[in-house]
Amino acid sequence: MLTRYRILAAAVLALATGAALAEVTVTYVKPEQFSDVPYGVREREQVMKELTAHFTDLGKRLPAGQSLKVEVLDVDLAGWVYPRRWGPDDIRVLRGGADWPHMHLRFTLEQDGKVLRSGDRELANMMYQDRMNRYPSDDTLRYEKQMLDDWFQKEFAPDHKAG
Repeated sequence: MLTRYRILAAAVLALATGAALAEVTVTYVKPEQFSDVPYGVREREQVMKELTAHFTDLGKRLPAGQSLKVEVLDVDLAGWVYPRRWGPDDIRVLRGGADWPHMHLRFTLEQDGKVLRSGDRELANMMYQDRMNRYPSDDTLRYEKQMLDDWFQKEFAPDHKAG
């Protein structure tokens, strides 16, 4: 009988904790006009899906009860795209020159309906190939994710002072 109460208490605690986790909402403003994302609808949606998942993962670092709203206004992926002569897919070439990833976004961080931070940011990772990257080499958005990690740490680190 005592075990049932423990299980029930653990389930209630898990539900309460899950409800208190930070919420992340990501919207893409005119993605078909972004500087550099795949032109095919399916491929573009896949990039947006992966970026949204990454923003959501980053949001798990926020204190419980906070909500982060991100509007992605432009994306320029690392590298340049070259059409393939044979085959349906284009090829992305990363040279480490002036082909770094760039993203323009607007964000609002709220808690209990009160805005804690907001802003409009131009993110870039000019040294994207000269730094260690914790993402595997087969992750097609590894440099963009690294850039978002850097922004998130700088913008929302617990010891960061607003202003």
